[in-house]
Amino acid sequence: MSGAQSRRNVALKSGECIVTHMPGPVLSSAESRRPLVAAAAIDAFARGGFHATTVADVARGAKISSAYVFKLFSGKNAVFVAALERCFDEILAALERGADEAEEQSADAVLDAMGAAYAQLIADRRLLLLQVHAQSVADVPEIGAALRAGLARVTSFAKTRSGATDDEVQRFMAFGQLCHLIVTAQIWDLPDDWAKTLTHGVRHPG
Repeated sequence: MSGAQSRRNVALKSGECIVTHMPGPVLSSAESRRPLVAAAAIDAFARGGFHATTVADVARGAKISSAYVFKLFSGKNAVFVAALERCFDEILAALERGADEAEEQSADAVLDAMGAAYAQLIADRRLLLLQVHAQSVADVPEIGAALRAGLARVTSFAKTRSGATDDEVQRFMAFGQLCHLIVTAQIWDLPDDWAKTLTHGVRHPG
């Protein structure tokens, strides 16, 4: 056995298991940093919105220099798009978990379970606020395109995974937007009749 092989393998002793480390693909420094910057961008843009947030704010959150962010991305628009794409990745992962955990696999039950999973997800207001900010600047071509792509992914997944009708999926998506409104406007606990009308039947995400 070569020295390199011996370093990759754990010696076999009586009563022990063999643990072999197989070298996998090694990400470049840039490839490994991009997800970290996207995560920091979610935080920064959720707090400050698109216009008030700078690349320096994102770089500070990612603990790298602004120059390095510009090495990874073409500019602020691209950083925001990366954050939005990561946001939708997290949404899809939550919906999939919810669907898998549904008590039964009927369309209604799956959509209901996905709705519950999404309500819990947006208790993390960063993801909610990033979507709201994206909607406010959807006239920026690349951001609008990324927002539409994310909505397409969610809509297609909800329809395919649940087997629901178009009308049922439309109601599911509409409830998601209503949930955004309820959370951002902070009307969960208002005693007013109009607030009770809007929150009726909608899960509290907290």
